[in-house]
Amino acid sequence: MVTLNDYLYSGDTIFKIIQNYRTDLRKEAKRTHNEIDLVHSNCLLQVQEMLEHNDFLTSQSQKIREFYKYMAKEFPFLAFTFRGRIKSLIRTEEKFNGYIVEYIYNYYEEHGTYPAVADLKEKLSCFRDIIAYRIVIALPKCHLKPGQNLEEEEMKYLYQIANALPGFLEERGFTAEPAKGVRESKSDLLDGEVKPYYRDFITNPTMYGYQSLHITFYDNTSRSYMEVQLRTKKMDDIAEIGPANHLGYEKRQEHERARRDAVPKGECIYFDEAYERGMKLFNLDLKDLDVNMFAAMNNSLINDGCGLYRGRLILPYEHLSRFQNDLID
Repeated sequence: MVTLNDYLYSGDTIFKIIQNYRTDLRKEAKRTHNEIDLVHSNCLLQVQEMLEHNDFLTSQSQKIREFYKYMAKEFPFLAFTFRGRIKSLIRTEEKFNGYIVEYIYNYYEEHGTYPAVADLKEKLSCFRDIIAYRIVIALPKCHLKPGQNLEEEEMKYLYQIANALPGFLEERGFTAEPAKGVRESKSDLLDGEVKPYYRDFITNPTMYGYQSLHITFYDNTSRSYMEVQLRTKKMDDIAEIGPANHLGYEKRQEHERARRDAVPKGECIYFDEAYERGMKLFNLDLKDLDVNMFAAMNNSLINDGCGLYRGRLILPYEHLSRFQNDLID
């Protein structure tokens, strides 16, 4: 079985690693008639093309910047950041295999058998966040009125922004993609006309406490998908440096092993291979890798100049809260 780990010690560039892994994966898939590995290979091709040919990102990020300017005008008292990235190769590989493991496990638990290949391929077609933008907001306490709760007020503004985003971007050549009932919002703060497009991890948090609003758009100019995430700073902290990121490591590992124990080995090759690839990456020691422009003193101190682990940054905008006006008599 071909795995990404086999290519991470060569000293090659990120482009060469993707190309070699994708080529060998495709050859093996054709030899063994593995339809899922062919989908896997096509997914890697998307990553490769976005890294190599991304002139369209200039146009795309300028349209996102227009929403940033809209927010600066409508919510000058908020502090917020806009960040954009192309998903890292390691994270893409983890997520692709994670989708396979999760879908087959859930299907097996419910039906006692395995899903059809066509159904699994349909599930993997939802992998549309290789390009993603994140909006993180914070309301300074100096703007709170007596009796107001900070988290409640931030939530109101977050959903106001979520209500405005789809229409704003659709006027600029994007099409919002239906969420198809996944993490359907239970919030009264989200307008009915936009609710079908959002995956709401706030009213439907994960077992690790992850919270965020997710929406996918199709960029009609570049003919590519992108995801936009909206969070408060507290939600972002939990996701990036809190329980959803670090403290749940051992629990996540136990959860994955429980899935492996539940599905008999040798009965579903797609589960077996995805699980093995995922666990190899899960236990990867980053400091031992040899990738051009990548170095790590340890798994916390990482210099990722190639986008292998953290992804490639494509948009940094920051807006400081204009609270000084409150001091004027």
